[in-house]
Amino acid sequence: MPSISQARAWYPDPDPVHGFDHILRVYSLAERLAQIEGANVEIVRTAALLHDAEGYSPSADDNMLSADGGLASHTAARQNHHHASAEFARQVLEAEGWSAECIAAVQHCIRAHRFRDNLEEPQTLEAKVLFDADKLDAIGAIGVARAIAYAARKGMPAYAPPSENFLQTGQEEAGEPHSAYHEYLFKLVRLKDRLYTKAGYALAEERHRRMETFFNQLAAEVHGES
Repeated sequence: MPSISQARAWYPDPDPVHGFDHILRVYSLAERLAQIEGANVEIVRTAALLHDAEGYSPSADDNMLSADGGLASHTAARQNHHHASAEFARQVLEAEGWSAECIAAVQHCIRAHRFRDNLEEPQTLEAKVLFDADKLDAIGAIGVARAIAYAARKGMPAYAPPSENFLQTGQEEAGEPHSAYHEYLFKLVRLKDRLYTKAGYALAEERHRRMETFFNQLAAEVHGES
């Protein structure tokens, strides 16, 4: 299987959100969940190393950001990264002599890991493990840090008051920033209940509480309530 040192070259950009540090955390979480749940550890490790490879670059994402920084542009920037990564995984694993069956298993894990695309949901235990590991890295203390880092890189605030339209539909009004708090309301708060494995959910409960406490306190302090 690909090594960690080999995978490092696939993530050259100093990206605080989807860079190699994220890959290492997901790799560790996925390995842990796979061992607990009885999944194929080699498939899970390989999918974790490849799940964002070749499919994301901050410079490309910057070019996708529109003037209003809205949710549509935020989403479009990464809407196909899982497919690009799955194709890159095929090339890497074919070169290593993997069987077609094992390559397909890795590709399914990668294609099914994205929260915002439910066209291919995780069907195998290995895909469920990767999905859960990737989402665990988006909540808790590290999830807060990543959300704020992403917002800052886009010139968006950590907190902006969400419009009633956003609260109802998930769509910003014209000129409304997609702050880290918006991302929390739109995505992060939902992740715990989207997980597939018992082991993943057990880890998610405390991470979710930490994240929820932070964002509630952030909103209270911004409004002078605490």
